[in-house]
Amino acid sequence: MLTDLVGVIGCVFAPAVKRGNPVAVDVKIPTVLRAQADGQASVSVDGETVGQVFDSLIAKFPGIKPNLIGDDGGMHKFVNVYVNDDDIRYLEKLETKLEAGDTVTILPAVAGGAI
Repeated sequence: MLTDLVGVIGCVFAPAVKRGNPVAVDVKIPTVLRAQADGQASVSVDGETVGQVFDSLIAKFPGIKPNLIGDDGGMHKFVNVYVNDDDIRYLEKLETKLEAGDTVTILPAVAGGAI
C-alpha cells in the first residue's frame, strides 16, 4: 500500500518527530543587557534547553542576540550562562536540558584591565 502511495505522490513523508513540552524558566538579565530587554531584570520564557530559551528570549527581545550568540551560531564567548548554579560550559552548553522552575542566569564575562 505504501509503495502505491509513493508511485502516486512521488514521495513519502516521515512522521513528525515528537518533541517534549517546553517548560517555563526564569531568566536573570544582567544590568548591562537590560536596555535590550525593555529594562527587565528577569523574564519568564519557555524552552526545553538553554538554546531554546535563548531562541525564545531573542524572539521577545531581538536586540539581545549579538550579546548571546556569536557569529558561529554558538554561545558568545564573552557571556557566562548558569542553570541554577551550574555553568553550562561544563554541562551540555546550549543543549543543556531544563526543568520547570529552573533559573537561567546570564552574566557578562569580566576580563582585562590594568592596575
